Amino acid sequence: MAGFLRHLWSFVRPYRGRFWLGVFAGLLYAAGCGALLLAVKLVFDAIFPSEGAKTIQQLGDSHLPPLLRDLLVDAFNNIRVDAKSPAMFAIIATVPAAMVLRGLGAYLNLYTMCWLGATVVHDLRVKIFAHLQRLSLDFFGSARTGDLLSRLTNDTVAIQNTVATGFSTIAKEPFAVVFLVGYLLILQRRLTLVALVVFPLVVLPVIIYGRKMRKAWKAAQVHTAELSDVMQETFTGSRVVKAYNLEGVVSDRFAATSRKITNQYMRYIRASELPGPVIEATGSVGVALMLAYVARLTGGEMPSAGDFTSFVGALFSLYQPIKNLSRFWGQLEQGRAAGERLFSLLEIEPTVVEPASPKSLDASGTDIEFAGVTFGYGEKIAVQDVRLVAKAGQLVALVGASGSGKTTLTNLLLRFYDPQAGVVRIGGTDLREVSTADLRNQIAVVTQETILFNDSIRENIRLGRPGASDAEVEAAARAANAHEFVVAKEGGYDFVIGERGNSLSGGQRQRLAIARAILKNAPILVLDEATSALDTESERAVQTALETLMRGRTTLCIAHRLTTVQHADLIVVMADGRIVEQGRHADLLAANGTYAKLHGLQFGAVATE
Repeated sequence: MAGFLRHLWSFVRPYRGRFWLGVFAGLLYAAGCGALLLAVKLVFDAIFPSEGAKTIQQLGDSHLPPLLRDLLVDAFNNIRVDAKSPAMFAIIATVPAAMVLRGLGAYLNLYTMCWLGATVVHDLRVKIFAHLQRLSLDFFGSARTGDLLSRLTNDTVAIQNTVATGFSTIAKEPFAVVFLVGYLLILQRRLTLVALVVFPLVVLPVIIYGRKMRKAWKAAQVHTAELSDVMQETFTGSRVVKAYNLEGVVSDRFAATSRKITNQYMRYIRASELPGPVIEATGSVGVALMLAYVARLTGGEMPSAGDFTSFVGALFSLYQPIKNLSRFWGQLEQGRAAGERLFSLLEIEPTVVEPASPKSLDASGTDIEFAGVTFGYGEKIAVQDVRLVAKAGQLVALVGASGSGKTTLTNLLLRFYDPQAGVVRIGGTDLREVSTADLRNQIAVVTQETILFNDSIRENIRLGRPGASDAEVEAAARAANAHEFVVAKEGGYDFVIGERGNSLSGGQRQRLAIARAILKNAPILVLDEATSALDTESERAVQTALETLMRGRTTLCIAHRLTTVQHADLIVVMADGRIVEQGRHADLLAANGTYAKLHGLQFGAVATE
């Protein structure tokens, strides 16, 4: 718990002024609670004076400030002379005055802590999201999208409730308990001790059920993450779901996961609500003991009706803040469970480490070198002892069967991962000595799966170089053969393309990705199966745009269609993570090796040996 509170306080600390204002407001609320009970007693004694009631002089001799004590004594003396004196109305006015103080304190306390909770959660979400962006690609290879979404939404809401409601409770209810217990002790010390003798027992159910709450909430959040996974997979794979009539299957999965959440939620409710009745039952035992004690008192020791009424009212007023404090423990355990899932993300370090003193990099007109590079995903080796040099301005094609290591080489070039052996250099500079931001500014990427965002065509292209003018965006679209279909859309460049660009065809999406790369104007270009998913007509238009994009750039092109790489300056053939052949198209055909076999398979003729 201490670790969770330390983490939480690190986010609260920048706003500690607001926090202490909320605490002060809680103190006002507690003072108002005590003042209200005292005011009711004063009014009761003033209107219905009785024998045996403690006088203001007796109450104030040791517990009230002299100035306040003297004012009250004078007021009661005036009332005894004239019951309709202004002093009577002044004493009656203390009741609404105490209510105003209590209400003002409660409002300021809740408002301040709610503001603090919302602000803390905003900062926490932003920090975690920014931290996730800095993590290496291997983290996202193992992380579940639904789990990350659940942590950034549901778990942060739990933290907000802990700060807003929980901090509001802890900032006012302890003060209320102190004021009420103090008032009870002043009024009837012995009766107070008898009534409160069983109150330490209420701590046990709070602690026991608090642990159950944390476990139930944590399990519910895990199942919520699973539910997010089911929804994300179902919605993004809706075509497959419908094509294979899987609606019933995914609905059953959804219902089963949702039922798990319901079960854990009810466990949480049971654990959070049971301490309340236990506290009331325990408190009633204390009240019974106090009444039994009063019944045994003799006439001279018996408190007056006014004192006893005020005492019982204060005693029962004590139950609500104690119940709220028991709920606070539950909220704290809920926040702790959420915090364990959230703060653990912040403790994950990227495997690709930024250099302490990064070197500057200018990739224009420089070679790319893979020198003895070996890399594996876990225990599986993806590339082994790869030695390759891509000369400045060359088109280097990487071909081979799926899983041969082609994409891994481009991932290492982009420094999504660091090689486990060997080194990748650009212009003789080890990429590990360059900041990832500087490196990736030198590389443009066009992949088979085009990633577009639910924004206008203009802004999707502008992602290549934020801050580019509208004229530059349009020029890039023209160079990518995209301008014609863009202006045909309603709104032209302001047309919103929908989630993942679903309102566009595959060829149109790919040409926007190429326009984005053209606008970036990077000296190195990576093409990863950029045309493999397109029909012949779309491929021709995209290939023309790619030829414009590749002009004057060092290009690494991954391709399965050998027709797209026949004019490459260098074709690198990979198998099982190794380079088995490299050369130009005609030379590799003449060698009658792996490349010739791939060529023969694609063009319907088996190469002879």
